[in-house]
Amino acid sequence: MKKVAILILFMLGCAISEGHAQKVALKSNLLYDATTTMNLGLEIGLARKWTLDIPVNYNPWKLSDGKRLRHLGVQPEIRYWFCESFRRMFVGMHGHYADFNVGGWPDWSFISDNMQHTRYQGYLYGGGFSVGYSWILKKRWSIETSVGVGYAHIVYDKYPCATCGTRLKESSKNYFGPTKASVSLIYVINANQ
Repeated sequence: MKKVAILILFMLGCAISEGHAQKVALKSNLLYDATTTMNLGLEIGLARKWTLDIPVNYNPWKLSDGKRLRHLGVQPEIRYWFCESFRRMFVGMHGHYADFNVGGWPDWSFISDNMQHTRYQGYLYGGGFSVGYSWILKKRWSIETSVGVGYAHIVYDKYPCATCGTRLKESSKNYFGPTKASVSLIYVINANQ
C-alpha cells in the first residue's frame, strides 16, 4: 500500500507542477454503485490532451447471510485524449492495488463453486491498459465508459466458508485479463471559473 501511496503522490506532484491545468472532474462509477461499493474518482487535467484519473472504491459490507464483497481499492490512470481532455476517445495506462475479503456468493451459473463455498482474503497489485469514451451531456455533466486489460499479482488466504476462520491454504497467483470496467457519471469543474 505504501508503494501505491508514493505513486499517487508522485502523479499528483506532476499534476500540480502543471499550473495551467484547466479542468478537474468528480466521478462515480455506476457499475460499482450497482454492487453497493462506495466510490469516488478525481480526474485532473494536466495538459490539453493529458489527464490523471484517481478512482478509489470501498465496500465494507458483510451481509447477514455471510456473503462478502469487502474491498478497498485504488486504480490511478494516466490518460491521453485524442480530441482534448474530457472529450471523446482516450487511451490510458493504469496501476491498481486492492485489499479484499470476498466469498459466500450466491449459486448463480456464472459464479464458481469456490466463490460460493469458500472465502478469500488478501491483496492484489498490478497494472494495465485501457480505452474509453466520454459523451458530454450538459456544460458540466458527462458520461464515460472504459474497459481495460492487464496484469494482477494476487496474494491470498483461502478459508472453507464465508464465516469460518480456519485457513485452508496461503497462496498467490498471477492473473492476466480484464482489469477495469466503468460506466461513470462525471461532474466537470472548470478551475479557471
